Amino acid sequence: MKRKKQLIMSLVISSLMVSSFIPTVTAKADTGWNLAWSDEFNGTSINTSNWKYETGGDGWGNNELEYYTNRSENARIENGNLVIEARKENYNGMNYTSARLKSQGLKNWTYGKVEARMKLPAGQGVWPAFWMLGENISQVSWPKCGEIDIMEHINNESAIHGTIHWDSTGNNTHAQYGAASPNIDVTQYHVYSIEWDASSIKWFVDGTQYLEANIANNINGTEEFHKPFFILFNLAVGGNWPGNPDGSTPFPAKMYVDYVRVYQHGDNNPTPAPTAPAVPSGLSVAASNQSSINVSWNASSGATGYDLKVDNNIISNVTSPYVNSGLTENSTHTYAVRAKNANGTSSWSNSISATTKASSNPTTGSWAPNTAYKVGDIVSYNSKNYKCIQAHTSLVGWEPSNVPALWVLI
Repeated sequence: MKRKKQLIMSLVISSLMVSSFIPTVTAKADTGWNLAWSDEFNGTSINTSNWKYETGGDGWGNNELEYYTNRSENARIENGNLVIEARKENYNGMNYTSARLKSQGLKNWTYGKVEARMKLPAGQGVWPAFWMLGENISQVSWPKCGEIDIMEHINNESAIHGTIHWDSTGNNTHAQYGAASPNIDVTQYHVYSIEWDASSIKWFVDGTQYLEANIANNINGTEEFHKPFFILFNLAVGGNWPGNPDGSTPFPAKMYVDYVRVYQHGDNNPTPAPTAPAVPSGLSVAASNQSSINVSWNASSGATGYDLKVDNNIISNVTSPYVNSGLTENSTHTYAVRAKNANGTSSWSNSISATTKASSNPTTGSWAPNTAYKVGDIVSYNSKNYKCIQAHTSLVGWEPSNVPALWVLI
């Protein structure tokens, strides 16, 4: 990420390609890992004991177009996710804003399994990244510090990229090695990870390996990858690699991080990873009358609460069954539910809809003065039908066409 496509020298390291592409049907992630650290993003704000903001708009060595800020408009915790949002707006002389977070000086690791569950934006000139840099970058600079790109995505590609960058000779000679994953829909959640030890770095999508780099015995000058690294998340706009946004690029663009976790090998009693509850099943909706719809679902194991989405509005901490009341007669509403606990939030269930019952009130005939009308009554006046929306006793001058506070044309 740091200076991709701005190379001092790009080397092809043939020995790194040994076992570099592993058949996806057999290469699976190692299961012998102990959880060492995680951020589940379940709080109300970004945890400053884990993350620092990097701010500025100098192009970041890639001719990027954004200004990285520390504003909540660009980085925040929302519904159990870290959200990094790129916006098209004028800010400090730049035409776009976004955010870049790092754990430098707070959290770093040598070797381990590093993973994040993420949902990415797509669009011309949009460049989300989950990556690592050597903790010693302030002393030795880049590329001598080393860089591990766990996940990068550009534009509308149907794959992500895994890459390493390093100084192969000790004389500021930039080398890189990497590959693209098999095709995936990056706009859906996936788990992107590496497994990194003294011999190799392996890249995975949803537990399936697609790339491996040999770093055993500092081969080809890869000594950088045997020292501590810290984590970064950012969402760049434009740059040498993706090119600039165009009229088709959707803004704001949002990158969602459900969690980031670091595992290391240890004893035979690994700490289990925190587990969010499963998506609730059996969602059912049915109208009970003209103004209410009954909603119910099956309990999810481990759930301590549920959120209900009604027409894209979220109602928190509801229980099943739930009565959605105060609705308009003969109106259609769409529902989805998700489960949550201290470890996270499930995905939303499939959406289903129901329609409130229609009025059973028949047309009461022609409108007449000095008549009591109730809500829902339907009358005809001047060859048009009107429905009463407020109970009243009619008077001369209160004809339906003259009093929209009492009648609505249907």
